[in-house]
Amino acid sequence: MAVSSTVDLKNFEVPPARRPRHIAIIMDGNGRWAQQRGLPRIEGHRRGVASVRRTVEACAELEIEQVTLYCLSSENWKRPQGELDFLMHLLQQYMIEERKTIMDNNIQVCTIGRRDGIPADVQQEIDKTIALSSSNSGTRLCLAINYGARQEMLDAVRAMVADVVSGKRTLEELDESTLASYLYTQGMPDPDLVIRTAGEMRLSNFLLWQISYAELWVTQRCWPDFAEPDLLEAIRDFAARERRFGGLPQEASVRGEATDEGVRHS
Repeated sequence: MAVSSTVDLKNFEVPPARRPRHIAIIMDGNGRWAQQRGLPRIEGHRRGVASVRRTVEACAELEIEQVTLYCLSSENWKRPQGELDFLMHLLQQYMIEERKTIMDNNIQVCTIGRRDGIPADVQQEIDKTIALSSSNSGTRLCLAINYGARQEMLDAVRAMVADVVSGKRTLEELDESTLASYLYTQGMPDPDLVIRTAGEMRLSNFLLWQISYAELWVTQRCWPDFAEPDLLEAIRDFAARERRFGGLPQEASVRGEATDEGVRHS
């Protein structure tokens, strides 16, 4: 049974300055959720769309600058064709049916990942929604579709090397910011908080460059059961953490003490 979504977002106690600027979510457990209930895997994907709607609307109301959802990895093409066809149908349906919600919530839609393998009619609906929402100024909804972080970095390196060979850039000017400018996420803030559902403790080739200093939050709840209370719990936990980016806490730094930096989860 899904958690009740009756929450008071307007009076959320974590002030905007303490909220993550960018939340990235690995939406895991759709198939597991369905199998636990004796349902076909595709029913889990169908129910997962409702969680997407709840989460995105909540982030828009909380004024989160960006939400990135891991919709389809470059490795997911190994799944049965019937399941892939259904996922493409769901994506197309989402792009059509959610346009009013996207516009009502001032959400701007974009995608990252390679377009090859995505059916032309699905790409057409994606492009329509991106164009329609392009002038919106609220939360940016970034959908990672046919995305893989290693693939992304390889594409970036190839493009950067090509510019060096052609003389557009020199080796001396290449640095981290230069490489970041060739990534699919160019111009986007790095995620502050990564949420993963279904209890899995891995990154699954998701935004590996961008999440170098992100806070990780893992829940045992499968994605179709993920609701606003879970999102708020993750944000509360994020706000309570001390982000050191490899340095020392201010108090320990003053005392000259050494501390261990670890990854925390819930």
